[in-house]
Amino acid sequence: MADEERDGVRLTSLDQPLGDGLGVTKGDLVDHLDRFADRIVPQLAGRPLSVKRVRPGQEPFMQRNVAKGAPDWVRTVPVWSSGAHREVHQVLCDDRRTLLWLANQRAVEFHVPFFQAGAETAPTGIVLDLDPPEGADFDVVVAAAGLVREALDAAGLAGAVKTSGSKGVHVVVPVRGVGPEDAAAATRALAARAAALDPDVATTAYIREDRHGRVFLDSTRSGSSTIVAAYSPRIRPGLPVSAPVSWEDLAAVRPGDVTVTTAPGRLGDGDPWTALLPDPQELPADLLAEGHTIPVARVQAMHEGKRRARAKRQAGEGAAGD
Repeated sequence: MADEERDGVRLTSLDQPLGDGLGVTKGDLVDHLDRFADRIVPQLAGRPLSVKRVRPGQEPFMQRNVAKGAPDWVRTVPVWSSGAHREVHQVLCDDRRTLLWLANQRAVEFHVPFFQAGAETAPTGIVLDLDPPEGADFDVVVAAAGLVREALDAAGLAGAVKTSGSKGVHVVVPVRGVGPEDAAAATRALAARAAALDPDVATTAYIREDRHGRVFLDSTRSGSSTIVAAYSPRIRPGLPVSAPVSWEDLAAVRPGDVTVTTAPGRLGDGDPWTALLPDPQELPADLLAEGHTIPVARVQAMHEGKRRARAKRQAGEGAAGD
């Protein structure tokens, strides 16, 4: 087993498979994160980190609470977890050493919120996550992204786009001077405006069966949710990377083009994500007002699901009584 030390971090089993069916070694993951550390760490620094880890023979799992046995130099921040109903201590990845330690833990995906620890009421951005239907060509994602860009232009806003590392793309809009609820509302309004430009291509339907083969413009990741950071790998065969791309080049991109092994040649030595991101912007008042009239997608879907279940049950009871 190949072991080595970098920046005071002991790295183990680098020549071993990273996880089942991924087709890369643990060393491939470590090398990618180390090579892009100067570009990844600034996105993670000061933000409560969630990582998705792999282990051979196990299913991937999301980890928010810092791993047991973490070195005392790994910084953490206490965060209340509504899912776990307790306080957890999330890692603050502020330096290369912490990133390497996480890599040695087989942390593959790095997910962060749009706020700094201690500044939860001051979001730094909003995002639309474009999710294509199963089996769809990437061209439909490009078309939907064009609708989002058109909606942004009409609102006097600018955004940057990156592949999600999976099937879709993220459109990120840096913002300032807005609270979490307003940020979430503005995202809902942008999604609604973009979908209205071509309802045959895009939809805001949260319930999957209501999308009818259209690209889902997911507005639910603004506010307190997270997205995977640019340059982060994803847990897919070959470890594709969430890669920055210019609007002009988007049509020529395919989601699996950039992986942990091809990223150096495709992304170069610069930081295209930082270069592509516009400066933080104030959100227009009309966008905020419109967004607050749109129900929160998860809440609306929950109520609709209950309504449909009740209607189905009543229909069954009626048929049984005939």
